[in-house]
Amino acid sequence: MIDRVNSDTTRTRTILKPRRLALLGTVAALGVAVLAASPASTTFGVNSLISPAQAAESAATPPGFGDLVSKVKPAVISVRVKIDQDNDKSAMLQQNRMDQDEDSPFDQFSRQFGFRGQGGMNGMPRQRHQVITGEGSGFFISADGYAVTNNHVVDHAESVQVTMDDGTIYTAKVVGTDPKTDLALIKVDGKKDFPFVKFSDQKPRIGDWVVAVGNPFGLGGTVTAGIVSASGRDIGNGPYDDYIQIDAPINKGNSGGPAFDMNGNVIGVNTAIYSPSGGSVGIGFDIPSSTAKLVVAQLKDKGAVTRGWLGVQVQPVTAEIADSLGLKEARGAIVDNPQDGSPAAKAGIEAGDVIAAVNGTAIKDSRDLARTIATLAPGTSVKLDVVHKGDAKTVTLALGELPNEKQAKADDGKTQPAPGTPRLGLSLAPAGDVQGAGQKGVVVTEVDPQGPAAQRGIQTGDVILNVGGKAVANIGDVRSELAQAKSSGKNSVLLQVKNAEATRFVAVPLA
Repeated sequence: MIDRVNSDTTRTRTILKPRRLALLGTVAALGVAVLAASPASTTFGVNSLISPAQAAESAATPPGFGDLVSKVKPAVISVRVKIDQDNDKSAMLQQNRMDQDEDSPFDQFSRQFGFRGQGGMNGMPRQRHQVITGEGSGFFISADGYAVTNNHVVDHAESVQVTMDDGTIYTAKVVGTDPKTDLALIKVDGKKDFPFVKFSDQKPRIGDWVVAVGNPFGLGGTVTAGIVSASGRDIGNGPYDDYIQIDAPINKGNSGGPAFDMNGNVIGVNTAIYSPSGGSVGIGFDIPSSTAKLVVAQLKDKGAVTRGWLGVQVQPVTAEIADSLGLKEARGAIVDNPQDGSPAAKAGIEAGDVIAAVNGTAIKDSRDLARTIATLAPGTSVKLDVVHKGDAKTVTLALGELPNEKQAKADDGKTQPAPGTPRLGLSLAPAGDVQGAGQKGVVVTEVDPQGPAAQRGIQTGDVILNVGGKAVANIGDVRSELAQAKSSGKNSVLLQVKNAEATRFVAVPLA
C-alpha cells in the first residue's frame, strides 16, 4: 500500500499497545543476555571476546544522534487542520478519503489522510456542521515564521494550527500550495525569532544516515533514524516524481516533516510510505530538497508555481524503439506529437524526433525531460539536442508557460480476434476509404490477438500514419517499409499510431 503518511490518533491506542509490549519483551530479553555475558557470571572477561579490529570499529561508531536532534527538533512542528464538513465540496473530498481508508494496497495517497469525525463514515448519515480534523508535520525555514508541509496536509483546510516542540500553539495561514509536487508553504505571523532549518545543497548518497522528525499518529516530536535507501523513485504520484527512499520509520502523521542529514540540513520532505499493513515497513518516500527549494521559493514569491512548457507529447525510447531508429542507446524522449502553436512546434520539432539533451545535459527518458523542463521558468531559452530522422541537430527555443493539463482517458476498446497480415498481425485499409477523403494513413480494421502488434496495444480503429519514419497511405506502402526495415537488419519497426485520444509511437517486432 502506498500511503500518504498522515495521522489518525484514534487508531493509535489500538496500534501502539501490542507494539509497546513487544518492545518491552525485547528489552527484557536483552537484559538477560547482558547479565549472562557479564564478567561476574563467566570465567572469561568481556574484553577477551572482542578482537582489536572489532574494538577499533566500535570506537569509530557514531555516538548517537543526540546533538543533531537537539539542534533541529525545535524547528519541527505538528500541523493540525480543521475542515467544515458542511462545505459540500470539501465534505465530499474528505468523505472519499475516510471511506477508502482500508482500500487495496495501491490506493491513491489522497484517500489516506486519516481524518477523524463522526458524520458520513461506514454508511452513517452525515451530520450538518460536522468538523473533521487531521494532523501532519512541518518545519520552519525562516525566523519570521514560514514553514513547509505537504499539500495534502492542508488541502481544503479552513483553519491551520501549528504546535511547536515546547507545546506552544500558533495559528497559521496557507501561503500557497503545489499539488503536482505535494508541497505547501504556511506562515505564522507575530514573531521574528522562530527556530528554523535549511535545505541541503547536496544530493544525499545512498547509504548516508538520515534522521526523520515529525508527528506520527499525533504523538508529536518523534525522532527516527535510518539510511538513504534509494533515489529517483517514481511512485506514480505525478509527472515530476523523483523521490528519495529512506528506511527511517515514518507513519501517518509524519507527512510534511523533514528528513535531516548529519549536518542538520533538510534532505527531503516526508510524503509517502509503502505499506501493505498501514504502518511503517521501512520504505518511505521524501520530496528531494532540490525540488522543495524551487517550489517553496515560488510559493513564497507569488503563492503559486509556474513551470516551463515545451508543448510535446513524449514517451521513453525503449530498446525496440532505439533499434528501429538506429540509435546506439535506449535513452531520450521520443516526440509523439508536438502541440499546435507550442514552442516545440514553432521551433520545427516533429513527431518521431528524439530529444536527447537539454542545455547539454543528457535526458534519460520522457519523465526526466518533464522534470527538467518543469524546473525552468517560462520564457527561459533552452537548447535541445535532437535526433531528427537519424541526424543530430540542436534546436534553440523559448519555453512557454505550462497550461492547465487535461488527463487523457483510457481507451477501453476491445480487440477482436481475426486473421491478420503475416508480419504484424493486422488487417489494414486506406484511411481515406474508411474515414472519408482527405484522411491520412491506414486504418487497422482487424487485429490478430496473438500477433506482435496486438501485444504492443494496437487496436482496431487505430490509424497508422507512418512506418519506419515514412508516411504511408495504403497497404503497399506499409509492406514496402516493413521489407526495408527487415532488409536493413532491424529487429523491430517503429509505427506512428493515432487513436481518438492521442498519437504515439509503437515499436513492433518484425516476425
